[in-house]
Amino acid sequence: MCRVGDFVVCCILLLSCPFLCYSCYTENVEISVNSTTTIAETDDNFICATLDWWPSNKCDYNQCPWGQAGLLNLDLTNKILTNALRAFDTMRIRIGGSLQDQVTYQVGDLINDQQQFRSEKDGMFGFSGGSLPMNRWDELNCFFNETNSLITFGLNALIGKTKPKKGITWTGDWSSQNARDFMKYTISKGYKIHSYELGNELCAGGVAARLEPEQYAKDITTLKALVNELYPDPATQPKVLGPAGFFDKKWFAKFLEHTGKDVVDGVTHHIYNLGAGVDPTLIRKVQDPYFLSQIEQTFQDAQTVVKEFAPWSGPWVGESGGAYNSGGKDVSHTFADGFWYLDQLGMTSKHNHKVYCRQALIGGNYALLNTTIFIPNPDYYGALLWHRLMGNQVLATSQKGSAYLRTYSHCSKKKPGVTILFINMSNSTQFEISVTDEGNLYKSDSASNVLSREEYHLTPQGGNIQSDVVLLNGTPLKLTPSLEIPELKPKLVDPSSPIVIARDSIVFVTIRDYQAPACA
Repeated sequence: MCRVGDFVVCCILLLSCPFLCYSCYTENVEISVNSTTTIAETDDNFICATLDWWPSNKCDYNQCPWGQAGLLNLDLTNKILTNALRAFDTMRIRIGGSLQDQVTYQVGDLINDQQQFRSEKDGMFGFSGGSLPMNRWDELNCFFNETNSLITFGLNALIGKTKPKKGITWTGDWSSQNARDFMKYTISKGYKIHSYELGNELCAGGVAARLEPEQYAKDITTLKALVNELYPDPATQPKVLGPAGFFDKKWFAKFLEHTGKDVVDGVTHHIYNLGAGVDPTLIRKVQDPYFLSQIEQTFQDAQTVVKEFAPWSGPWVGESGGAYNSGGKDVSHTFADGFWYLDQLGMTSKHNHKVYCRQALIGGNYALLNTTIFIPNPDYYGALLWHRLMGNQVLATSQKGSAYLRTYSHCSKKKPGVTILFINMSNSTQFEISVTDEGNLYKSDSASNVLSREEYHLTPQGGNIQSDVVLLNGTPLKLTPSLEIPELKPKLVDPSSPIVIARDSIVFVTIRDYQAPACA
């Protein structure tokens, strides 16, 4: 049963508990922020989402959740899709995925290579090769320009290579001619590309194919030379990214050793730490802080390897959907997934990752937007709030409370102060938070704090964490009648009062009075 005081607090704050409050407790927690120095730095466009090549007959576990969301058939005129990207002002989009290394570009010598992806028993990932018509590339770039998107384009890394008779290790040098013709066409049209990425999941043990690290280093060096040749102006030259696969310390270190200085601008790796989308324990995994913490060593190792072998570069999460094979149909598009996703954003930024690309913007069960009707899923709003509130300077944050409470602090974006992300994975405990500074530069209960605290409380509709509807400060987030993304208004709170974090909630708090030296 609740203690008397907790029962009263719980039942008054309906946001915090169901009407039967016997399982709700309040825990007081002090968090400490070190505002004198930063511990890491992200890119200004840290939030990223992917667009994938999957056709509509991509199926997993007796379901086909991609619909018309693939790059070749996505409705680019959909108003919700356009407005969802415009809400970010600038949204980073990564074009790529499993079929990337089976795509040719219909230009130059391959102008008549009009392949369409079709089911093929012996094909990689069960599909034949496909091709990108230049009229579709034109349509995509019109859409990217209209939405002010920042584009990473994943190139086919297997062209020209020899497929093995046994095993999955391909050999031979990358043939860059089709990529050259594609880039020249792109340049001739004035299309802006932020970065080119070579291959998809060919590193370490690979998935359907793999390359040795020395060979991949040779191939990506060829790509860098091509980019230098075709984009001679450093101010507009796209970056080169790779290897776009699952992290293995030895493979990544050897690859970077063989590339040499300034070849790779971003070291990309993929994360699917929740396991298979069909896993019945998925709902428990996304709420288990001990399980979620297991992946942190990978982020630390990636940071260390990049710092040692490519310090001019930076680690990126180039693709992450949580659960592989299109995500979990009952979890990945729901509020509960935000416990995993927002924790990933906080954890990777703390380990100096520059970009985090969510699989996918649309398509599968794990998309930010509903695959069929395009309305935003809960994680879309978490991503948008992060993008708007969390600056690129990361601050050290500590607390001695429950493991089910995650806290991450950044300098606020575009405004003075500090923004703190709270993730409460507990279904029975709410937290009352006081904030202090390690250097005694700020205390949340100080009478000198005069600016209202800005709070954004995200909770699931009806208290059901497997709901597709998310509430902001108690109000459901729904598109406007004109299909615009709703305004995300904070709740203004007395700065001397404790921060109350409801059970099963995600909260962004911006403290304008927090004059952090690291953020000056």
